[in-house]
Amino acid sequence: MKVLLVDDHPLILSALKTVIQGLGDDVTVVGAASAGEARSTLRQDSDFDLVLLDLHLGDADGFQVLSEMRSLYPALPVVVVSASDRASDVIRAIDMGAMGFVPKRASNETLFEALRQVMSGGVYVPSMSLASGMQPAYEPETVPAAYHLGGIRDNARGAPYQTAPSLSTLGLTPRQTDVLALLLQGKPNKLIARELNLSVETVKDHVAAVLRALGVASRTQAVLAVSQMTQQTGGFAAWRPTNR
Repeated sequence: MKVLLVDDHPLILSALKTVIQGLGDDVTVVGAASAGEARSTLRQDSDFDLVLLDLHLGDADGFQVLSEMRSLYPALPVVVVSASDRASDVIRAIDMGAMGFVPKRASNETLFEALRQVMSGGVYVPSMSLASGMQPAYEPETVPAAYHLGGIRDNARGAPYQTAPSLSTLGLTPRQTDVLALLLQGKPNKLIARELNLSVETVKDHVAAVLRALGVASRTQAVLAVSQMTQQTGGFAAWRPTNR
């Protein structure tokens, strides 16, 4: 596995390198101390399996760098590693295509679990409560009004996700499961339709059904809900049925 670490703090960069290299002998870690250095590294060699990105860089806004990476290297997973653990930052990062968000105060074990989940095709977010006033960054899918009034925000605020139903109890059809898997990768409806050989309208119907099953009102909330659930059940890749 080849990992690019982007952090402008020398001590943290060195510590993260040591931790990631501890994953195995086949792990190669390249450090970048600035956004400019990260851009240059990827231009010269984009053959990385994972990027760990700090949000607070001296020469650029981390969210802007995240946006650039997702646009230029859409197949390259990016995990945000930040001193912030605010729900608004987590939601914004996931909204913009990050496959994970790990606070710097997290343990090494948490970081390892996050990387394992991301590399197996899932999304990792820290346990948190979502503020009741938080709004999605885009218009949510069309779902019944009841889901706009409750959903993930009330669940997260009122009880830990350990009490939430597991993914296997959601009652999704095989096709809805396929749609959910692609939705978690941040793919828009048009790309999901192309990959599954469906019409965009059919994909919209499946997405709406998935959101209803999860009891959420937007794609970002779906990502957060599934990530919190799979942290308790071994990961989305382990749950997702492989035989149709």
